[in-house]
Amino acid sequence: MAPADIISHQRITRLTPLATVLARIEARVGAVVPQKTPLAAALGQVLAEDIVVQRLPPSLTALRDGYAVDAATVGEAGPYMPVALPAATRRIDAGEPMPNGCDAVLPVDAVALRGGRIEAVAAVTTGEGVLPAGDDATPGTPLRRAGERMRAVDIAVFHAAGIAEIMVRAPSVGIVRGGAAHTDVIEAAREMLIRAVAGAGGVASGVAGVLVASLDYGKPDLLIAVGGTGSGRQDNSVRTLAQYGAIEAHGIAVAPGETAAVGFVGTRPVLLVPGRLDATLAVWLLIGRHIVARLAGGKVDDMPVMMPLKRKLTSPIGLTEVVAVSCVGGMAEPLASGYLSLTALARSDGWIVVSAESEGFAAGTQVAVRAWP
Repeated sequence: MAPADIISHQRITRLTPLATVLARIEARVGAVVPQKTPLAAALGQVLAEDIVVQRLPPSLTALRDGYAVDAATVGEAGPYMPVALPAATRRIDAGEPMPNGCDAVLPVDAVALRGGRIEAVAAVTTGEGVLPAGDDATPGTPLRRAGERMRAVDIAVFHAAGIAEIMVRAPSVGIVRGGAAHTDVIEAAREMLIRAVAGAGGVASGVAGVLVASLDYGKPDLLIAVGGTGSGRQDNSVRTLAQYGAIEAHGIAVAPGETAAVGFVGTRPVLLVPGRLDATLAVWLLIGRHIVARLAGGKVDDMPVMMPLKRKLTSPIGLTEVVAVSCVGGMAEPLASGYLSLTALARSDGWIVVSAESEGFAAGTQVAVRAWP
């Protein structure tokens, strides 16, 4: 190899700690401008404002089908001591407002028709079978708050509350190739990121191009390029980004994914991830989803399950490491670290993280297992 070839290659001079990278992201990345969206299209997106509604229900409402009654008038009713209901007593369906003077719903099977009159053959208590005014929602208590992601149950609740549109922050994320390489692995990594971005509250866009042609195209709020971050003969994504903007870090102390880079073109963040599936996944989990969360004005949604480790796990000091684990019998068993093979990824149930300050975990240690995206 000629000396000129050696000099021209991208080089990593030092590994920047993950905490330093995240701190720079925190300092430089802000939330995108809110936009109005139809409720039906808001799944997974981040609310830009608290959702507050009028008092619901506005008045005492039937919670079940039956007969609207004043509970005090049937308090002694039973099968052997039926109580005649007033002639004005009427059937009521769940969801209908209660008539004045009625405070309970007598079930249909607690009523009998005898001699042309309606009788209660069971007692009810005040408030039974009814929903008090304001029990579903009150104006002083938001249904959901700004910064929270929309779940399927939230869409159902808002629809039931009569909400048709909401304000969200949905950052656009361009996912491109870092260079000319067009392999199955790189395409698989890009497709995985498209789905992961949607799950984190972003909207994948401009996903067909390469980095050099995409730094100005479409102006997504975040650009992620897969591949070209190492010292290979055709790797040049870091130098390309440096020509258009600035590199914050090339070489990050994470495993897998040490050759990843973070930079900016103006105020727009750019994340360069290695062209390996496991490295793309790890960098997304440790860095990418944090950038999307900042842009969306929310936070990373983590709901780990604590489990004891089945066997000892060692990890190098100085690297934040993603480890694939399987979960059997209520225990987490490490399957792979350093390089996460396709088999390990397919067989694993989730992942754990070992901090840069840790040498690993002893068998039996409680670890936080998170699901893959």
